[in-house]
Amino acid sequence: MRHVKPEDEIQAVREGFAKGGYICDKQIATSIFLSRKLGKPILVEGPPGVGKTELAKATAEYLGQELIRLQCYEGVDEAKALYEWKYGKQLLYTQVLKEKLGDLMEGASGLKQSMDRLHEFDDTFFSTEFLEPRPLLKALWAEKGAVLLIDEIDKSDDEFEAFLLELLSDYQISVPELGTIKAKSTPIVFLTSNNSREIGDALKRRCLHLYIPFPDSKLENDIIKARVPDVEEGLRKQLVAFVQGLRTLELKKHPSVSETIDWARTLVLLHAEALDAELVRDTLNVLLKFQDDIENVDGEINALTSQAQKASA
Repeated sequence: MRHVKPEDEIQAVREGFAKGGYICDKQIATSIFLSRKLGKPILVEGPPGVGKTELAKATAEYLGQELIRLQCYEGVDEAKALYEWKYGKQLLYTQVLKEKLGDLMEGASGLKQSMDRLHEFDDTFFSTEFLEPRPLLKALWAEKGAVLLIDEIDKSDDEFEAFLLELLSDYQISVPELGTIKAKSTPIVFLTSNNSREIGDALKRRCLHLYIPFPDSKLENDIIKARVPDVEEGLRKQLVAFVQGLRTLELKKHPSVSETIDWARTLVLLHAEALDAELVRDTLNVLLKFQDDIENVDGEINALTSQAQKASA
């Protein structure tokens, strides 16, 4: 049997992602390869808008698996992340049980015989029939595997991190009423963080670490070419060079890759052929989301535009 070389598998990941429109470097593809082989989750960190969430979506598409997403926030707890009981159905079941209880106990003599008959009754009150699975449990129950995205883990608290440790170590969860539930097929797990707080060491030890920075000009050029194919090559080089220049300035929020894509689409809609200072000023709000940033950049627009125009020369 012919063995596929690891570098060939990693390249296959890059090519598979590219077909779906997600352009990644070798480091990202290597992390996906290792996660699948080692069965370890990936903690993806980096500034907002560099494609952390999109990586999970691209992986699900590449593998043909369901993407299951848990959006974290302050106060997210076990009930929202793992499961809830269907209390309405449990209440109806209780009513049925009360109605059947008389028939069940008919002819019983003594407490012991009554208890024996009661134990024979099919008690499904705490069973999977009355369980409402949330994202974590859905991922464990997925027959053909799933991609589980635990998005913005840094917005949750330390208690929720501790709760996740069993899942991330053994791909199983303990439910007090049912016991231990193990994954039917090991999911691929992504945890994303925007670094708004430090992630605990215990959680980090269980994960592969992947940091996604803003892309360099070559990679960003490839991304725009794949995601906005209608933009002319010269304009594409100019807009990428302009965005790269913006990211060197002191701003509240640097433009993300998703905002670069939006700007490219905007320029296509405006039938732009090349950047000029007036066009940049008219559309700068697509790239920058704070008025202070827009005002501070205004004095640099001519220089940045001039520099960007040289990229297509």
